[in-house]
Amino acid sequence: MIALAVAAGVVLLAGLAVIVMYNRFGSQQALIEESWSGIDVELTRRHDLVPNLVATVRGYAAHEAAVLAALTDARESAVAAAGRPPADRAPAEDALTGSLGQVLARAEAYPDLKASAGFLALQRELVTTEDRIAAARRFFNGNVRAYNARCRTVPSSLVASAFGFRPRAFFEIRDVSVREVPDAG
Repeated sequence: MIALAVAAGVVLLAGLAVIVMYNRFGSQQALIEESWSGIDVELTRRHDLVPNLVATVRGYAAHEAAVLAALTDARESAVAAAGRPPADRAPAEDALTGSLGQVLARAEAYPDLKASAGFLALQRELVTTEDRIAAARRFFNGNVRAYNARCRTVPSSLVASAFGFRPRAFFEIRDVSVREVPDAG
């Protein structure tokens, strides 16, 4: 009788452990989704600032049409990638960040543009937005790292494989030259 009670206690304890691990996976997935929404908000904000930047720069540097067209195309690609998983969205965002950097670097050659209050305000907004994207990306990647570690370590890896929890992709900027935030001047 005692052996049966001990066996039932062990089974109950194991069942509770599985439930706790399963619930932890669910909580971590919700945290990952929430932190991704923080990145998405900032990326959308950046997408919304680009047309204003293009219009401002075009007024001062009309002959930089190729650079502005590349920025506009990169923005359209990034907007079209919205809603995709982080790994699929990263290349379009990388291209947009690179194009923004080129436009801001070219602006250095136009003293009137650099002195424009509208341009300076946009540049500050873009720098702030890039900083917020970087912070949101660090938060997201930290959550993904914790979740992925749980998926790969025993005993939670057993629960992960039994219930279909799979490691998630990080949201990373792959091009080293893109990692730099535009200078606020």
